[in-house]
Amino acid sequence: MFSEVKKDDMTALKVINLSKTYRESTGEVHALGPVSFEMETGEFLCFLGPTGCGKTTLLRTIAGLEKPDTGKVIIPSRSGGEEPVIGYVFQQGALFPWMSIFANLEFPLKAKKIVKDSRREKVESMLEMMGLSSFASSYPHQLSGGMQQRAALARSLVMEPDLLLMDEPFSSLDTRTSQKLQENLRDLLKKASTTVLFVTHNIEEAVYLAGEIIVLGHRPGRIVRRETIDLSDPRSRVSESFTEYLVSLRKTFESLVSD
Repeated sequence: MFSEVKKDDMTALKVINLSKTYRESTGEVHALGPVSFEMETGEFLCFLGPTGCGKTTLLRTIAGLEKPDTGKVIIPSRSGGEEPVIGYVFQQGALFPWMSIFANLEFPLKAKKIVKDSRREKVESMLEMMGLSSFASSYPHQLSGGMQQRAALARSLVMEPDLLLMDEPFSSLDTRTSQKLQENLRDLLKKASTTVLFVTHNIEEAVYLAGEIIVLGHRPGRIVRRETIDLSDPRSRVSESFTEYLVSLRKTFESLVSD
């Protein structure tokens, strides 16, 4: 899965002819592909598509949680040959309920055997950045849904991942909380070189967050459109150019439904 690249190579992810079929008691379900694409370091790419088009399957295969039937995933090694760090934010935050928020963020650092003082420094810095410092000793059930997702995002970012995979992390939240977290995410990523692959069925969310959008068609998910999102910062959801992207992508979705 991993391969050595030159230090100045900007490739962060390469997916080649990836496909996945599930064998079930009722028969085979061709869920994805073939799909091919590349990402550069620091890019924010959003996969947009209807429910059931293989978006989660794509993320799980890239993360190594699913084995593809065909194709391969190439994630370049870090300088010196170290394995790249991959973060994964699930639709439901998947925080450990028996751990405090501080302990949740510290857990992946412990797993990497990072020394205690460095762990504390990294966790405290991330909690402050995410506005969660006053909730360090709280447990997940004591936080709102939006704060739990913010903590889940913080746990992924504290590892300074090379590649961050995000599976519709804001879809279960109310509109205002979701929009606020989208704004937080854009602000955070301005300070990092993290490459983000984000999947959603929400067109507005995709246009607000992404530098590029890839639209997947109905199962089996295949690429039907690629669109570069050329909007100035800060992005405005009510601007004319924002609305033009929304309308254009909605037309693509409508064509998928009518096919």
